[in-house]
Amino acid sequence: MSSHDPVVNHPLRPLYRALALATGAFLVLFGALGLIETAGAALFARASAHALGLQVNLASAIVSLALGAVVLAVTLIGRNLDHKVNQWLGYGLFAVTSVMLALIQTDGNVLNFGIGNVIVLYSLGLVLLGAGLYSRVAPTAARA
Repeated sequence: MSSHDPVVNHPLRPLYRALALATGAFLVLFGALGLIETAGAALFARASAHALGLQVNLASAIVSLALGAVVLAVTLIGRNLDHKVNQWLGYGLFAVTSVMLALIQTDGNVLNFGIGNVIVLYSLGLVLLGAGLYSRVAPTAARA
């Protein structure tokens, strides 16, 4: 499977890392504003609270804040940790967003997703997946 990974030491690696940092910052900001907006509400409330134009409840705010913190941390650490974690978080965002899209008009919509949330989180998942695929670096001995 590793023979199908994109090129190591991609020349646009700094751009992909910057995009991952921006994605993490957006998730942290969304989570923080969501926590402020939903303070005192039930964890899985289906109220009309919004943060950055997206529907939010306390649970989705907490998940976004934690996910954004992880993305920021691994991207700042680097050392190929960001390669694997951002790649898997991208896949994870696709999976969770697909499930929430299937449940959007049901009582199973525990994260209070709207169609705007689905579009934004699919886009963020794509950015994280791309950043994960193209941020791998080779060991120093292999560069010579």
